[in-house]
Amino acid sequence: MQSPSQQFQQNRASAAGQEPAEMSFIDHLEALRWHVIRATIAVVVFATGAFFAKDFLFHDLILGPSRPDFWTYRQFCKLGQALHSTELCMDKVGFIIQNREMSGQLSMHFSTSFVVGLVLGFPYLFWEIWRFVKPGLYPHERANSRGAVLFVSLLFIAGLLFGYYIASPLSINFLASYTVDPTIENQIDLQSYLSTLITMTLSCAFVFELPMIVYFLAKAGLITPEIMRMYRKHAIVVILVLSAIITPPDVSSQLIVMLPIWALYELSINIAAVVRRNNIKRLNQELAENQGVAQG
Repeated sequence: MQSPSQQFQQNRASAAGQEPAEMSFIDHLEALRWHVIRATIAVVVFATGAFFAKDFLFHDLILGPSRPDFWTYRQFCKLGQALHSTELCMDKVGFIIQNREMSGQLSMHFSTSFVVGLVLGFPYLFWEIWRFVKPGLYPHERANSRGAVLFVSLLFIAGLLFGYYIASPLSINFLASYTVDPTIENQIDLQSYLSTLITMTLSCAFVFELPMIVYFLAKAGLITPEIMRMYRKHAIVVILVLSAIITPPDVSSQLIVMLPIWALYELSINIAAVVRRNNIKRLNQELAENQGVAQG
């Protein structure tokens, strides 16, 4: 089986009417190296920008869900007012964030900036990977995967926003304010807070990639809409378990996270069905063309 770089060289040589040139293992590494270098530069640039935007990064973005004036809490309060209920309004948070290590804030500054650089650079990183893989695809495969970078990036961003504005605030507010006795104060370590926020947000971002994963699996013939419908009940159980893992142990939070993931699963079933119809249509066209050639 040819590598993407070999296929690229063969396609280019065929277009020029020349014999395809074989690439050595070193040539493959060289082609991949430049994609990795450009992606790394992009991540470093975003991480550097995040590092110098310390006030916005930590006060507004990272520590936003730890304050009662956060956007999500204000929207829940408006919902509570519309329902004539004050339980959804939060006047204060039940915890404080502290640092217990001498170099804790500095190390968190560096590590968080790097994570933000990866998140912001993800669309470009995926694009570089796609540029390396794309030349090795056949023309119909490239046509079928048109727009992959755009849709992967949009789903990733949608998952990030959902994780940051919905899943993370619910988990942080519940876990950090939960007490077994009123005399015990919740003093949350900075590292623990950041770990929870980043894990929750990135988990949702990658879970939201389910439609694209199903699309490529359906293209490869590894999954069908019938299989997904057959195992729908099993999938719902898995989604419930996943929601229970990434959310607090209360039913409302689990439902808020579960419903969008379930909707993505149902959307993926329709995507698999569309892919199968297109594959059948393409095979019928190829069969008709071959029969026409044979009769001619």
